[in-house]
Amino acid sequence: MRLTRTIRKPRPLTRAALELANAANGLRPLARKGYSTVLVFWFGWPTSEVPGVYFSASLLDALRRGRRGDFAGRRGKAALALTVASWAVLGVIKYRGITTPGPVLEAGLRDELGDDYEEALDKLPQTEPRRSGRRTLPLGNTVARRRYVEKTNVVSYGPHGRANLADIWRRHDLPRDGKAPVLLQVPGGAWVIGMRRPQGYPLMSHLAARGWVCVSIGYRVSPRHTWPDHIVDVKRALAWVKENISRYGGDPNFVAITGGSAGGHLCSLAALTPNDPKFQPGFEDADTSVVAAVPVYGRYDWFSTEGEGRREFVDLLQRLVVKKKFATHRDIFVDASPIRRLRADAPPFFVLHGHDDSLIPVGEAEDFVEELRA
Repeated sequence: MRLTRTIRKPRPLTRAALELANAANGLRPLARKGYSTVLVFWFGWPTSEVPGVYFSASLLDALRRGRRGDFAGRRGKAALALTVASWAVLGVIKYRGITTPGPVLEAGLRDELGDDYEEALDKLPQTEPRRSGRRTLPLGNTVARRRYVEKTNVVSYGPHGRANLADIWRRHDLPRDGKAPVLLQVPGGAWVIGMRRPQGYPLMSHLAARGWVCVSIGYRVSPRHTWPDHIVDVKRALAWVKENISRYGGDPNFVAITGGSAGGHLCSLAALTPNDPKFQPGFEDADTSVVAAVPVYGRYDWFSTEGEGRREFVDLLQRLVVKKKFATHRDIFVDASPIRRLRADAPPFFVLHGHDDSLIPVGEAEDFVEELRA
């Protein structure tokens, strides 16, 4: 038998066109309806979150392809033009990421806290950021865990093995009686991933350097586990923090909570249901209240079936997370919706959501904020 090997010819023009499309997707999602939004989200993640790193990788790849001769001839020159165009789009994304968030966040803070909020902040105790003496690399924050999490600071907060582990981020020079503010970080992942590493690293390293204690948790996820196991674990983590964080220099009376996507949903629900026995089986008397919540591009509505992406979302919940039909168990979906759990004594919320989110429409966050203000 004679064996032959087929060598694929490079398609530089097709590849460059796809690279430009992906860069454009990072600037503005190419799809907002149906299951295609999931692909749009995943492919757009590196271009929108780390455009500088994506550009560096693309540039090195282009140099390699140029040496191979991919940019020779008419089609090759067209491919090079498309590749350069994708770099220009990445530059726009980087520029927008630097210039846009600051004014938007500043306007929101002034609207809610007043024009003199910075003066009030200046009166609070300040901790100078600790400088490591190392140069900050493009992914420097993502490896900062080694600096702030010692081996003894990986703890178990519940009975469910690895799912109930938490990392405690703190400065090594923080006194054990420091009474530092505490942040609980709830990871996202559509209620089916929930990995505490490496989510939230830039935020937690920033706060830990300034004297905060941050607790990054894992929790039970679907489809192996079923709702409300997810929120029960978040509540259990809060109870553990309240009882134990003082041993790590944290203040149990100042615990805030944050999370993104599914974590945004869980942190919001936890903040709005303090000490709710339905979500605290076996530890009903534990204190699970927080002083503030900062949900990031969260889901706040589990019960609406009409609107952009709602059919696919409710289908996910029915099949993998709740494992019950919405038509016959509507109360479960309503009880799990932060927008239906609002209360007069709710803690302050700082709600963050990107306008071009392809998975969760920004309108859902806007509706949630409107109800919070009512």
